[in-house]
Amino acid sequence: MASDRDHAPDGNAPIRPYDKPAGGWDALKSSWDALRRQDAVLRGPGTLLRTNQPTGFDCPGCAWPDRNPHSTFEFCENGVKAVANEATSKRVDRDFFAAHPVTWLAQQTDEYLEAQGRLTEPMAYDADSDRYVPIGWDEAFAKVAAALQALSSPDEAIFYTSGRTSNEAAFLYQLFVRAYGTNNLPDCSNMCHEPSGVAMTEQIGSGKGSVTLDDFEHAEAIFVFGQNPGTNHPRMLGELRRAAKRGCRIVVFNPLRERGLERFTDPQSPAEMLGGGSTAIATHYFQPRIGGDLAVVTGIAKVVAERGDDALDRAFIDAHTVGFDAFVAHLRATDWDAIERESGLSRAQIEQAAEVYIDSRATIACWGMGLTQHRRSVATIQALVALLLMRGNIGKPGAGPCPVRGHSNVQGDRTMGIYEKPSEAFLDALAAEFGFAPPRAHGFDTVDAIQAMHDGRGKLFFAMGGNFAAATPDAALTHAALRNCALTVQVSTKLNRSHVVHGRAALILPCLGRTEIDQQAGGLQAVTVEDSMSMVHLSSGMNAPASRALLSEPAIVARLGAATLPDCGIPWLELVEDYDRIRERIARVVPGFEDFNARVRAPGGFHLHHPCRERVFPTPEGRTRFFVHAVIDGTSATPSASKPLLRLMTVRSHDQYNTTVYSANDRYRGVHGLRRVCFISRADLDAQGFADGEHVDLVSVWDDGERVAHDFRLVEYDIPAGCLASYFPETNALVPLAHHADRARTPASKSIPVYLRRSTTAPIPAASA
Repeated sequence: MASDRDHAPDGNAPIRPYDKPAGGWDALKSSWDALRRQDAVLRGPGTLLRTNQPTGFDCPGCAWPDRNPHSTFEFCENGVKAVANEATSKRVDRDFFAAHPVTWLAQQTDEYLEAQGRLTEPMAYDADSDRYVPIGWDEAFAKVAAALQALSSPDEAIFYTSGRTSNEAAFLYQLFVRAYGTNNLPDCSNMCHEPSGVAMTEQIGSGKGSVTLDDFEHAEAIFVFGQNPGTNHPRMLGELRRAAKRGCRIVVFNPLRERGLERFTDPQSPAEMLGGGSTAIATHYFQPRIGGDLAVVTGIAKVVAERGDDALDRAFIDAHTVGFDAFVAHLRATDWDAIERESGLSRAQIEQAAEVYIDSRATIACWGMGLTQHRRSVATIQALVALLLMRGNIGKPGAGPCPVRGHSNVQGDRTMGIYEKPSEAFLDALAAEFGFAPPRAHGFDTVDAIQAMHDGRGKLFFAMGGNFAAATPDAALTHAALRNCALTVQVSTKLNRSHVVHGRAALILPCLGRTEIDQQAGGLQAVTVEDSMSMVHLSSGMNAPASRALLSEPAIVARLGAATLPDCGIPWLELVEDYDRIRERIARVVPGFEDFNARVRAPGGFHLHHPCRERVFPTPEGRTRFFVHAVIDGTSATPSASKPLLRLMTVRSHDQYNTTVYSANDRYRGVHGLRRVCFISRADLDAQGFADGEHVDLVSVWDDGERVAHDFRLVEYDIPAGCLASYFPETNALVPLAHHADRARTPASKSIPVYLRRSTTAPIPAASA
């Protein structure tokens, strides 16, 4: 059986510290290697030239916005990997499934599953042979419809959504789910930026960031918290590079030293590429302890408050905020000893960052999942936004909050109604447009959905994209929950872990990818997406589909609707004949999408109105709010342990996007051919009595007992003492379902209390912890 250590059976894969800038020739080489590995050398270059172009397709990777006007090369290294994986010539067809039992596939690595190629036709799990076998589309839809109709309540069905899904597919999908009778619409936002939405909606009246790319040209300072754009949003490095070159100060807070935040060689700059040059990105780089960001931000705010009117924007505070006096009293009452202890930074370091902030007349604050995947994520984000409010850094050029979301249309899906807690206004508009009574009770989020399936309250799981089995916490419980379902259905482009961790019955419904031509009865179709800065634009594929049997995601939803709800009065098949018809309905239901079809056809699309950019705040008070959050909340999520506990955070490798593992390499961190690694400081190696390269088990400690992830190689790295980092999904097993952000319920995967023990186990199967 294969294991996650198959790349280095002896555990001695090389660790070679990387001393070059991010980007550069190595990025080009990696891009070429990605095309070669996917047998996409001939098709790939032409496809890439249409990536993120006005007449092309939106990259299936991250949600970073496009420049307008566009350059010729609107893609990055990891975008190449995403496009190459979709444009691959490799196929997972009926012969592949006939040759490989599901039990065998379940023992393979995530990298192996992803590398096999594109799915080509609908497949159904056959328990007798332990294989997926072909099934016709009509039969597949009839099977799902019958299973849905047989449930005793619509709330026994769970409908998951990936951020890759287009606006048109997402709108139809939520329409189908609500016409069926439930709000069980968990999505990937539940697992990443839910705290951003919860925090900012309460605070400024919108869960979306207020900045655009133009603001990056006017910012005098950019503060980056808990984010690694060199791997997760490489095109962002271009904006940071331009800002750095004009003198903008870039202040980074990240426990790990990440190469993309230190120096960057732009592959699109001939001078840097040919001259061997690079651009320094961070002017200041601080390494707080994991989970120390709330204390960091509180300390900076404390310095600003102590400066008084010389540092504060009193006019903004008086006109647009409430709660300021209580907030300042809280800052004055918070002592520096607590701030230093909780943040892991010295007072001098925090004061240095505060000086940069005070000197800047326009500041952007960016953050990623390093802020959102903690128990106190909402509090941290509200503290960070409060810091912006102190100097009026919202609603003016070059300033504002900028949560950098991940998957390509994750923000758009939420805009289209993919949400388990829809507003009354949205449901009223949906009812008026389609003539039915949508359910009003809140549905399951991701944590609820897993628990419901595990308890038997959730009986059918339908996933519109994504890789739920690998993306979720508490791997053993989640896998048992999926296997407890009567039916699991996966709408996918490629093979992944969720196809081999399935219900008693299972279907794979293969769909078109972003790069592919979408031909419907009304002609060639384009879909739309919304990026992380609220720009909405068209996406049109240009490659022939990987198989003639593929359906688009909107077509899959429409045919499912027609099969399940034939008498509901919604013209499912008519809507999907021409996606303009879907957009006409969106325009009448979703605010901001008026005259959708005309506006989206303008070059670059259109920007959704964000009232905060005009200093209009749609909160109950009509003002922004300062919230008070103590640096120490007086509670503990874990019991005491017999051994000293360290704090582990999960991270992606450079050759990984979300749960998609392109290879077992992590170039910028110096790891090659290995994924079961744990980054640790020299101080902790010495204190724990371990050697660099030694193999350990990671043991997390919780009220309900311990969880173990076996056989990880220790890698000495520049990370604060007491802190560890390791890749997911290999460490998902360490995170219990109940360990999540307060009020936002995002798994707190960036803050796991663990201890280390010497590994005595043999290599383990990939599907195990």
